[in-house]
Amino acid sequence: MTEKATFAAGCFWGVEETFRKVKGVISTTEGYTGGSTKNPTYEDVCTDRTGHAEAIQVEYDPLVVSYEDLLRVFWESHDPTTPNRQGPDFGSQYRSAIFYHNDQQKTSATASRDRLQSTGLFTKKRIVTEIVAAKEFYPAEDYHQQYLQKRGLVHCRVC
Repeated sequence: MTEKATFAAGCFWGVEETFRKVKGVISTTEGYTGGSTKNPTYEDVCTDRTGHAEAIQVEYDPLVVSYEDLLRVFWESHDPTTPNRQGPDFGSQYRSAIFYHNDQQKTSATASRDRLQSTGLFTKKRIVTEIVAAKEFYPAEDYHQQYLQKRGLVHCRVC
């Protein structure tokens, strides 16, 4: 039986590439979630008025990779201290967020955030990552799916 995890950590092209390579991840889908606009398009989300974040929905086998392992990948793949920004991308659609699907994920996400904050790694900044209940997830347009892989790229030059 597989489970779902949903993360937002900036431009979804690079985030998807990172999670796609994790052993135990069955599939990844770029999309939009966390907002109020139904069936948003990329152009809608880029207006910064839909409330949606660019996100990745991960389907994974919990017998191969744990949710805690996925959280570790999430924290290591972006800067969780920059509100509404990752690298050159800015706007609420690029915020850092964990969208939990059940109480166990909520508890694990909150504990991992608190552990990371207490390490002192971010001495001058606080982690601003939202930990919120998963809302409807809208898959992004086909051309966004596995964008980097389709183009033979390892890293996103614009993310």
